[in-house]
Amino acid sequence: MKCGLLGEKLSHSFSPQIHSMIDDYSYRLFEVEPDRLGEFLSSDAFDALNVTVPYKKAVIPYLAEMTPRAASIGSVNVITRRADGALVGDNQDYGGFKSLVKTSGISVKGVKALVLGSGGASETVCAVLRDMGAREVVVISRSGENNYENIHRHADCGLIVNTTPVGMYPNNGKSPLSLKGFHSLRGVIDIIFNPLKTALVLEAEDAGVPAAGGLHMLVSQAVGSAQAFTGKKYDPSLCAKIERQLTGQTKNVVLIGMPGCGKTVIGRRLAAALKRPFIDLDGEIEKAAGKTIPQIFAEDGEKEFRRIETECCIEAGKKCGCVISTGGGVVTREQNRAPLRQNGTVVFLIRPLESLATANRPLLQTHSVQELANQRLPLYNAWADVKMLNTGINSTVENLIRFLHLKKAEGGHREA
Repeated sequence: MKCGLLGEKLSHSFSPQIHSMIDDYSYRLFEVEPDRLGEFLSSDAFDALNVTVPYKKAVIPYLAEMTPRAASIGSVNVITRRADGALVGDNQDYGGFKSLVKTSGISVKGVKALVLGSGGASETVCAVLRDMGAREVVVISRSGENNYENIHRHADCGLIVNTTPVGMYPNNGKSPLSLKGFHSLRGVIDIIFNPLKTALVLEAEDAGVPAAGGLHMLVSQAVGSAQAFTGKKYDPSLCAKIERQLTGQTKNVVLIGMPGCGKTVIGRRLAAALKRPFIDLDGEIEKAAGKTIPQIFAEDGEKEFRRIETECCIEAGKKCGCVISTGGGVVTREQNRAPLRQNGTVVFLIRPLESLATANRPLLQTHSVQELANQRLPLYNAWADVKMLNTGINSTVENLIRFLHLKKAEGGHREA
C-alpha cells in the first residue's frame, strides 16, 4: 500500500516516523506545488493520503465522495482510493484535536474561545470547540471582521487556539500575537508540533497559563488515518505509546552549568551513547566568528560574544534529537532561554565550585568563580527542567540515560 502526506512544504514533518510506528505500509512525503495539485491527485502515485496545509480545502473539488464529518466541516485531511479509483475525503483532524483538548486538561465548556486562522484546520477546531460546549467561538483572521487589529475587544476570552503556521519550523520564535492583556485565559493550544513548544506556548507557560502543543493531535489523527487506510482497528493505547517514543526521540538534551562543570565532555559522551548529533555551542560560536573564544573576548569584547552566542542558540534550538552543550554564561541573556526550551529538556549539571576546571576561561581572568556563581546559580536553577550532580563522566552519563529513558512528560523540576 502506497501512503503519504500531501503538502507544499514538508521539511518539518514527523509523519513518516509516526506511521512507521503504526503499521508496515509505505509512507512518503509528497511536496506538490499548487499548480500541480490536480495532476498529482489524478496520478497513481498513492493509494491513500494525509493532507496538510495549504490543501485541506483545495483537494475537495477532486473528490468523488466525502464522509459526513468531512462534508459538514468543509475540510479534508485524509484521502483514500475506492476500488473503482475514485477518491474519498475524510477528516481525522476532528478526533485528533478533540483528543488533544481532553489530554491537555484545559476546560472548554462554557468558555469564549478565540481561534487564530481561517483555513481548513480552523474549520475543524471550531467544530470541535462548539461540540465540546464552548460558549462562543470567534475566528481571528488577517482581514476578517475579527482581526489582529481589533483582537483585544475579545480580551475576555478563556481559550486561544492557534491554527496558523506562524511559529512553525523553520520560522521558530515567531508568534501570531502577544498574550498581554488576556487576563481571563484558562488555556492556550497551538496545533503546531514542530517545535514541540512554540513561542506562543512558551509565553503561556511563563504566564502560568495551561498550554499544549500539537504533537498529541498529530499522533492521534495519524492513528485514525491509519485505520482509514487499512481498515484495521488499532489498540487505543497506541497513541500514548507513539507520543512517548516520538517525544523521547525528538527532544534535545540541553546541558547548562558553570564553566568547567563538564558539559562538553559529558555531552559528547552522552550523544555517542544515544547515537545523537552533538552540538557544542562554544564550537559553533568559534565557527561563526572565525576565531577562538579567547580571541573574541580580547578583540571584540563580551557583548559581541553574547550576540553571536544568541544567534547560535537560535539555530541549535531549532534542531530535534540532539545533545547540546552550552557555555556557562548562556543563562545571562534571557533571549537564549526560549530557543533552548522549545525542543529541549534543560539539564543543570552541578559540580562543586572547588572542582571546576577553570583554565582558559576568559571571564575568570576578571571575575572569581564565586562571583560568577553568585550571579548565575539562581539562573541555572530557574532555567532547569532537571538538576543533576556530576559524579564523574561515566556515572553521570549513565544517570542521564537512565533518567531520560524513564522520564515522563510531567511538568516541574526534577532532582536526579
